[in-house]
Amino acid sequence: MAEQENYVLINAPTKAGEDFVRLLRVRGCRIAGLANNAAEKKRFEQLGIQTIIMVDTHRQKTWFCPQFAVTKVFLFEGSFALTCRYIQMCRAWTDQPIVVVTSSLNPRLVYKSLGADHVVYSHSGHVSFLAEASAMEG
Repeated sequence: MAEQENYVLINAPTKAGEDFVRLLRVRGCRIAGLANNAAEKKRFEQLGIQTIIMVDTHRQKTWFCPQFAVTKVFLFEGSFALTCRYIQMCRAWTDQPIVVVTSSLNPRLVYKSLGADHVVYSHSGHVSFLAEASAMEG
C-alpha cells in the first residue's frame, strides 16, 4: 500500500493568512485549503493551492473527512462563528494540532473548549514562527 500524503490544512481569509500560505509554499509544505465559498476557493487558487476542500459550514451532516492525512491545521480568524465551526469540523477529522490565529483576545477560551490546541494572538499578523515545525511535518 502506498504511503498516504500528509497536508497542512489552512483557512486563510486574512492577509496574514495569505502571507502564511505563501511562506509554507516556499518551505515546501503540502497545503490544502479549507473554504466555504467561491471567493475563498478562488483566493486559494490564486495562491497556487490545488487541493481545496469546499465545505458547507451550516450543514454539519455534509462535513466529510478529507482523503488525506492532516498533519496540522491553521485557522486564521476572519469571523468568530465561522472559526468555531471550522474548529469543530477539523477536530472531527484529526487529532493533530489545530492552531487558531486571531487578533482578538476574547475568544481564546471558547476556541480552546471547542478543540483548538493553540490560540495565537497577533495584532500585526506576523506569525512566521509557526511555519518552523510545519515545514518538517508537511
